Order: sequence, then structure tokens, then C-alpha cells
Amino acid sequence: MIGQTVFHGVSTRSVDDLVKAMGAGGMSKSAVSRLCAEIDERVNAFLQRPLEGSWPYLWLDATHIKVREGGRIISRAVIVAVAVNEDGKREVLGVHAGHSEAEVFWTEFLRSLAVRGLRGVKLVIADNHKGLRAAARRVFNATHQRCRVHCLRNALAHAPAKQRTAVAAMLKTIFAQETKADAEAQWGIVADARREKQPKLGALMDASCDDVPAYTDFSREHWPQIASTPPLERVNRES
Repeated sequence: MIGQTVFHGVSTRSVDDLVKAMGAGGMSKSAVSRLCAEIDERVNAFLQRPLEGSWPYLWLDATHIKVREGGRIISRAVIVAVAVNEDGKREVLGVHAGHSEAEVFWTEFLRSLAVRGLRGVKLVIADNHKGLRAAARRVFNATHQRCRVHCLRNALAHAPAKQRTAVAAMLKTIFAQETKADAEAQWGIVADARREKQPKLGALMDASCDDVPAYTDFSREHWPQIASTPPLERVNRES
């Protein structure tokens, strides 16, 4: 808690007040500095550790936080990467902060993971970031899985409010299919059914027909986990 408070730009005096409020003695400025240095050392060691083995599934997400920089409070993009190895073990692999989410930002981060030993990435699960999609292809030659949950939200935004429940039910029939062929066929049926009444929704489905059902190319038992990014969003909420 103390380290997180300092990260968000709270003053040393406020940290001292926080410690006292927690029932402990006060902390001097030098003590806070030593504590933060120790935290930084441990965090950096964790984020720079070598990565071994093969990690077929990689979840990526960016969130924006307010930080103190140069005496000002600014917004920074923070990427969090979580992956699962061939033994089914899930780990946070890295965190990276920057001023934007451009392709160069994603490429730099993914290359840093590759340098540490990240190998065997077959599917990158993320939101619809064009820069990320290009970076994932360049660094790992991996397939991009557009987050199914986010795509559903975007799709419903193009439907009239009174019809959203019905449209959501239609879209969910796609993800209830048991095979890749059935999912692709149902995608086309739903897109055709909505194209005339909601052309923007139809256009979105046409543009997403490859990256939203991308998970169907992989093991059927993994579909519920690799179709979207909620596991990663939970990490962000708890960080």
C-alpha cells in the first residue's frame, strides 16, 4: 500500500500520515526513500527475470493512470502482459509505461519480452489496437485475438437501445458453437441478418470476422479463457 501510494505521487508527509493512521510509528523522509528503493529493486528484479519455456497464449492490455512527472500530474499508458505456459501456469510477465499506445510503444515492449526469453507465442489476446496487432506479427508472428467482450460492447453501441437485448442474444449464438466451421457460418448468418437494419453493425462484423473468432483455431477446451481479456482486466483492477 505504501509503495503504491508513493507511485501515484503522494508526498512523503502524506506517507508519514498514512503510516501513523495504520497504527505504526511515523516514517522519516529518508526511511520512505529507502523503502521505495527496496520496492523498486524487487519490482525490477521481477520484471527483468528470464523467461523459460514456451508461452502459447499472451494477454495484453493497456490502462491509463495519473502519475507525477516533473512536478505535473499527467496521464501515462501502462501495458500489462500475462501469459500461460505449456504447463497451464499463468504469470504476469511484464509491465511497461509510456506516453502513447502507438505501434512503436507496443513493439518496444514485446521485444523486451522476447529478449528475456519469451518464446512460443501463438495467440495474442487484446483489444482492437492496430499498433499492437502489427507489433505482435512482427515480433512473434502470432495471431491476434480481438477481445470478444469488448467487440460485443462495440457492436451493441450500433444497435438501437430497444433492440440491444435481442442483438446481444444473436451475437452470443456465434460463441455458443462447438466447432470453428459452425462459428464462422453463424457469424455470417448474424452479419447478414443485421446488415440491412444496422449497417454500422454489419460493417463492424465484416471487419472483425477474422480476429474475433481467431480463438477457434486453438484447443476447444481453451476457448472460454482465450477469447477475451477479463483475466487481465482483473489484474489491472487489483494492481
